[in-house]
Order: sequence, then C-alpha cells, then structure tokens
Amino acid sequence: MGGIIFWAIIRTAILIPALWLLQGYIEYKYWWWLGIISIYGVIIHPATIQYRLFIEKNRDIIKNTLCSTCKHFDKTAIICLLHDKHPTLDLLPCEGLDWEPMNDYEKKELHT
Repeated sequence: MGGIIFWAIIRTAILIPALWLLQGYIEYKYWWWLGIISIYGVIIHPATIQYRLFIEKNRDIIKNTLCSTCKHFDKTAIICLLHDKHPTLDLLPCEGLDWEPMNDYEKKELHT
C-alpha cells in the first residue's frame, strides 16, 4: 500500500512543474481542463488501478488466513503489527501462538 502512495507522490511532483511550465503556452481556459484531465490520468487513475491490483493479489490472505481474524492484523498493509511481518498463505508470522481474536467492531470492518 505504501508503494501506491509513494508513486502517487512522485507522479504529483513531476506533474505540477510540468503543468506550471505549460501554463505559458496554453490558453488559460484550456490549461485548467488540461490540468484536471492530467491529474486524473497521471495520478488518480493509476493509483486506483494499483490499489485494485493490491486488493486482488491479497484477497486470499485477507479472507482465508488465521491472521485476518487476529486483532494484530492490519488489512490495509497486509501485515502482522505484533511481529512486523507480512503473512502469506503458507506462513503465519506467529505460527498461531500470538493469535488474539478481534472484537465485534473490527470483525464488521474486515468484512465490508
């Protein structure tokens, strides 16, 4: 997840100076449209695609592992916060020894 945010920041850092340089060459009313379209096309759309791929890649870990029902699991980063390791389908960071159930509120959040 951090990679998605990192690359969105990098693309923003490149796009802002590029749009600023283009401001002198394009009429003002068209420059706003170019800015809006380029922000969507260069920053927002690639980030949403990367997020969708991230969720798709980790769907089985989120839904089908013991870690996903533990209170130490962070589903946004797919990490065990207690051991600071990423679980996989074949590897549980604590091997089930430090597993603690989520409270009812966290369970509702996980399945939405």
